[in-house]
Amino acid sequence: MTLPSDSATADGASGSPRPRYLAETPATGGAGPLDPFFPPTAQTLGAAAMSEEAAAFVAGVLKKLSPSEEQRAGEFFYAWAQAKYGKFWRYADGLTALWAAATLLQPSSYLEIGVCRGRSAAVLGAARPQCAIYGFDLWIENYAGSPNPGPGFVRKELTAAGHEGDVVLESGDSRVILPAYLDQHPGLFFDVITVDGDKSVEGVAADYANALPRLKLGGIVITDDLSLFPELRPIWDDVIERDDRYVSWEFIDAGFGVAAAIRVRQ
Repeated sequence: MTLPSDSATADGASGSPRPRYLAETPATGGAGPLDPFFPPTAQTLGAAAMSEEAAAFVAGVLKKLSPSEEQRAGEFFYAWAQAKYGKFWRYADGLTALWAAATLLQPSSYLEIGVCRGRSAAVLGAARPQCAIYGFDLWIENYAGSPNPGPGFVRKELTAAGHEGDVVLESGDSRVILPAYLDQHPGLFFDVITVDGDKSVEGVAADYANALPRLKLGGIVITDDLSLFPELRPIWDDVIERDDRYVSWEFIDAGFGVAAAIRVRQ
């Protein structure tokens, strides 16, 4: 099995690469009666992502990370909203969705495309300390106006958050280095995948095409910034919403918008 030929094909209408799924993909659950394949529903995932527990957990992780303007803004936002609206507050973002995925699935392997300073990986690593984390990023200096120190910094953040598992961080264009890495590891599949890297239509389409064939049955894929980059919505709709392998959930009422989907079929 080689990933470049088996995972992505060109869409005749748009020319964008599309996932080409692999036969006999492993599942998140076991084969025995005490550990059956029983993925959460989309509404269960959404309820967990919008829960008080999710917001409180994320706020707690942010306090452990290195100070930054974005980190301080996140801490303030969660604290202020909960103080103002209490138990009635309903909100989700990529961080709370990751807590939900980690809590519901108890993943052993996590793929993140677009790591930056490691906040998202830290949330998942704090919720599931033994989970192996695989991150791919260009680590562009001063990305989006914020310092972006690189893999060494991310490793320290993961440790500060309480993560203890294996960490693989690869530097480069995910369209190149991700398929190359997966081609070298044909047995590697993921319980949770976050696609939050290149925000171009071509880049996101390529990341989906390369990553999704390695999502386990019952696994969860999360994408961020759908409200911030509306041009990416058609790709999500085409690759996820119109594919009966997935059931999906999203929150676009506030913030940058987050969507998640659970793979329920081969």
